[in-house]
Amino acid sequence: MNFSSKLLENAVEEFGRLPGVGKKTALRLVLHLLKQQDAEVTRFTQSLNLLKEKIQYCKACYNISDDEVCEICLSVKRDKSTICVVEDTRDVMAIENTNQYQGVYHVLGGLISPMDGVGPSDLKIDGLLQRLKTGEVKEIILALSATMEGDTTIFYLYRKLKEFNVQVSTIARGIAFGGELEYVDEITLGRSILTRVPYERNVG
Repeated sequence: MNFSSKLLENAVEEFGRLPGVGKKTALRLVLHLLKQQDAEVTRFTQSLNLLKEKIQYCKACYNISDDEVCEICLSVKRDKSTICVVEDTRDVMAIENTNQYQGVYHVLGGLISPMDGVGPSDLKIDGLLQRLKTGEVKEIILALSATMEGDTTIFYLYRKLKEFNVQVSTIARGIAFGGELEYVDEITLGRSILTRVPYERNVG
């Protein structure tokens, strides 16, 4: 791709670093920004700067938050005895959109993937185990993607959770193997939460 401007080329290159954005899409986005009013472009860049500078991770569940503790963890309406373990913030959003779950969450920040060099110590597993030591938690729902990495992580977590007096459940697998939660429709995902099953039944 030949550019008439080095500034344009640099901007396209930066946009092209975003996931799922190719060179042509990056060029279209940059040209769109160039057509906008200065105030709109400033508002766009300021929102990105504020996001990077001000965003926090909830010290309880590790979900993305504006404050030290997220709104879900602070809500008196949420059932603190049930924790739904998910891979990242996108999964929290997907489950919240179903309006079928009233417990709290724990965001691992990834999945165990030896091929990618991601081990248990790279995830927020210790934080989850610390939450269980209070004795308040009665059930852990492992709502991880139906992938090899998801199943590996579930198996590892189950072995760690066995020492605690909690029920360990997984979401019902109406979700195809290889499917990620953020792409599952709300009705299917909501039903899989409601019809969750004890993990022991799924072993073997």
